[in-house]
Amino acid sequence: MRWKALAKRRDAGGPLKLENEKQLLRNYYAGLRMESPNGGYLMLLGLRQGDAGDSVGIFECSASSLRYEIVIPKATRGERTKVRAAIDDGQDPDCPRHGRGTRLVRAAGDLVCMSCGLAYAKAS
Repeated sequence: MRWKALAKRRDAGGPLKLENEKQLLRNYYAGLRMESPNGGYLMLLGLRQGDAGDSVGIFECSASSLRYEIVIPKATRGERTKVRAAIDDGQDPDCPRHGRGTRLVRAAGDLVCMSCGLAYAKAS
């Protein structure tokens, strides 16, 4: 798959920003391989907290070793409501984006998905 614009650099020396973030995020949430603009695949290196409740995933291309960043948008109201409903029912909630098998864990007073770095609810 070839993209019209491969990537744009945010900061000098920083990771590149990909143009087709929405499609790549869908693949990431589904656990599918994410194709790199350079012919390889993107591998997750780490997650860091964003400024407004979002998180930033740093990925590396398996073919070129270039690094890319993808902003993972903060949890929506519907996702937070779904998690709170699961807690109220006495269940251990799963990540609304990654689905079954990806449990939310307690971190710093929040219930957080370790795969996307987002807080979905306050831990009780």
